[in-house]
Amino acid sequence: MSDMDDAVREFLVESYENLDRLDTDLITLEENPRERETLASIFRTIHTIKGTCGFLGFGKLESVAHVGENLLSRLRDGKLEMNDDIATGLLQLVDAVRHMLGSIESSGAEGEDDWSALKELLSSLQERDAAAAPATPAPLVRARRERDVVAASLPGAEPAPTKAAASVAASPAVAAPAKSKDEAPERSEPEGDKHGAISESNIRVDVVLLDRLMNLVGELVLARNQILQHAAQDGDSPVAATTQRLNRVTTELQEGVMKTRMQPIGNIWAKFPRVVRDLAKMCGKEVRLDMEGKDTELDKTIIEAIKDPLTHIVRNSIDHGVETPERRAAAGKDREGRILMRAFHEGGQVNIEISDDGGGIDVERVRAKIVEKGLLPPEAAARLSERECVQHIFAPGFSTAAQVTNVSGRGVGMDVVKTNIEKIGGAVDVSSERGRGTTFRIKIPLTLAIIPALLVSCGGDRYAIPQVSLLELVRVEQENLAASIETIGGVPLYRLRGNLLPLVDLGAELGVARPKLGRDGSDSAANIVVLQADGATFGMLVDEINDTEEIVVKPLGKQLKGLCCYAGATIMGDGKVALILDVAGVAVRGGVAGAKAAARGKQAESEDAAEAEKHALLLFRVGEDRRVGIPLSAVARLEEFPRSALEQGAGRRVVQYRGEILPLCSVAEALGACETQGQDGPLQVVVYSNKGRSLGLVVERILDIVAEAYTKRPAKGGALEGVAVIQGKVTDILDVEALAQSLDPDHVAFGLEPAGSN
Repeated sequence: MSDMDDAVREFLVESYENLDRLDTDLITLEENPRERETLASIFRTIHTIKGTCGFLGFGKLESVAHVGENLLSRLRDGKLEMNDDIATGLLQLVDAVRHMLGSIESSGAEGEDDWSALKELLSSLQERDAAAAPATPAPLVRARRERDVVAASLPGAEPAPTKAAASVAASPAVAAPAKSKDEAPERSEPEGDKHGAISESNIRVDVVLLDRLMNLVGELVLARNQILQHAAQDGDSPVAATTQRLNRVTTELQEGVMKTRMQPIGNIWAKFPRVVRDLAKMCGKEVRLDMEGKDTELDKTIIEAIKDPLTHIVRNSIDHGVETPERRAAAGKDREGRILMRAFHEGGQVNIEISDDGGGIDVERVRAKIVEKGLLPPEAAARLSERECVQHIFAPGFSTAAQVTNVSGRGVGMDVVKTNIEKIGGAVDVSSERGRGTTFRIKIPLTLAIIPALLVSCGGDRYAIPQVSLLELVRVEQENLAASIETIGGVPLYRLRGNLLPLVDLGAELGVARPKLGRDGSDSAANIVVLQADGATFGMLVDEINDTEEIVVKPLGKQLKGLCCYAGATIMGDGKVALILDVAGVAVRGGVAGAKAAARGKQAESEDAAEAEKHALLLFRVGEDRRVGIPLSAVARLEEFPRSALEQGAGRRVVQYRGEILPLCSVAEALGACETQGQDGPLQVVVYSNKGRSLGLVVERILDIVAEAYTKRPAKGGALEGVAVIQGKVTDILDVEALAQSLDPDHVAFGLEPAGSN
């Protein structure tokens, strides 16, 4: 049947294979009735067929297999001894099952045949005294012939007539299902003998063999890469055409072998309806699970790796996401919650989305937990956007559960999700809307064995960066280095399309000697690989960007497994080894993600109670050479606006900023200095926020972020809080609130309402 269900197709393939083995096993058992292992194998096969066909709704086949199972059970328990009559009856059972399987394959049903005579025969053979059973009807011609041929092949054996063989002519009626009382069918072979196209088009292969085949294809890909590299160096050599053909065939072979390892994600999704049902009942909730894209295929290795992360997310959605029926009804929702699991291919990756229509993530509760666990100081946590805030649910030990239960509350679930997904080169993201629900998005590669990668060089060595983490490539020429790369808080930053991009020097992190970036004009051009990992976007400084290539992933030796910067190794076209970078590990080591990045936002604490308190300041320059600092806690963001964005409103310069009108104030003018910025360059602006209102402070240049203990000398009023020595230089400390008050005592123009508001 052309539209055969996958479960039925699998059942037919497996049953045909088992039946072929049963013919030989039954003959072996007849020759050696005490072969207990063979008997147990026959029993398991018939039992499996019976159970599966009952599940699929093939009642007639189930009833015949059931009678045969009963007979085999008595043999297995030692209540009957195997003899020729029983062997013959079981062979007829095998042929009857094969006949019905053929009907199922061709028409989708077991057929109209009546197998009651066969069931009666098998039932009579279950009597303890088998000799008292009625004369055994003749087996099918083919089954009898196969049995005699097998017996004749044994050393010294000659086929001899048996009691069952003598009755061939006497009772042909049971040899095949009766069509009518007056007519016995004529059959030389059962319909199922040829097994049909389904068994001929399927073959079972051990996973170990597939893995070995995949490794061999990987070695072939490496050899192909070497040949292509040599061919490119030789130019138009006589073997160029052959090389291209080898490349094409290798690629097709690689794709074919990879397809043999692919499995539908529905194989692991099948367990989730039960998980959702049981957990919903445990939590006193009503939850419906919908699944889309169950046929989306993934490599078997990745299928196994995402089982636990998906289970964690589904359990979290039920426990934390979906509300109780009473709360949903009070909120105007349907009493039954909904979880949607969706999978689809996009951009050479598999995307998995798990959404619920629950209450969403309480951002303020998460923000409070961030401060409580010391991940960020209160000022920094208050400046987090909602999206940045909810990403902290993946932090180790983070949980907003009010109490620990057997479902959640220990703060390990989401941490495990992120860790396991990133181990296989994937990424996980979460978005939430209060009262509407939460969506987890997972992106994972199709396979782990052969991946596309960007090849870079640093300190004379080559490294591979998985393309799944790659966003873009940037080259900064030597003459633009000083203006494009700044250093704040000891971290180099590149201004990419108006946004500050933290940089990680790959050579410095790996201990590879290379020129350091500076402002003396002596450095060569900078190559920046823009990457995303661990929820952070950053740039990696490398010496050279070479090429993109499909690489074969080789595991690291035990000596290197403890290094966080490497995910594996590969062999290049010239036969040399290149290490595959773990982008997330490099980000953490470079301090742009994970605990180091969080720690950078904290104010330095006193190591001794007697030590003077340190203050975090943002330093900038106004006028020609005047240094000014403001408390870092007063800084909301650093922005850069083009001159064309300037407008006039309420008698002062303003810009449209995040849906609001942001008034601007020149710090140089407020302090009685002269602005030195030209009329063409962009404006450097420090955004100050207080009580929901914002002010943009125009400065000449951002200098640094420092945490330093200092003693202030009081200033004579105005916009200055005082003056101190910071980094060995005299620095004015700005009183931003006083400056805002001086501009507008009533705060009428300070932080104008969004356009169109009342």
